[in-house]
Amino acid sequence: MPLALADDDRQRAVALLRRYADDEMGVEIGDLAAGLLLDFVLQEIGPSLYNRGLKDAQAYLGARLADLDVDLGQFEFPGARR
Repeated sequence: MPLALADDDRQRAVALLRRYADDEMGVEIGDLAAGLLLDFVLQEIGPSLYNRGLKDAQAYLGARLADLDVDLGQFEFPGARR
């Protein structure tokens, strides 16, 4: 499944790529070139970043679910231990 950005996000990303090219490489590129570069990054690199995000979310949720086991082991009526 190809990654896509909402129109507003795409416009901001294109502007960022244009500014980066100018600031860091001293090259002025237009919207078309920046858009093509963005498409390439989304197609070729985006899936790896997406999968990394999923793995990070899975690890985070796994840790929270492990905490749930500890919480479930707590006494429901702490005063009953007296």
